Amino acid sequence: MFNIFKTVRLRWFEIAVFKVGLLALGVAVGAYWPDFFSDYLAALVDVAAIALIYILYVWVRQK
Repeated sequence: MFNIFKTVRLRWFEIAVFKVGLLALGVAVGAYWPDFFSDYLAALVDVAAIALIYILYVWVRQK
């Protein structure tokens, strides 16, 4: 059975490739449907800010 919650270890460059892929996908979706996403721009910025603040908190708390 396929377990999507298994532990995976990735090296730094593999994470970078993943992030670049997500960034490219986000830019493509935003370029294709700009009218749809412009209505939700404030909410999307809020979600991004909350996520980045949480990641920063986790990073600072790690020893």
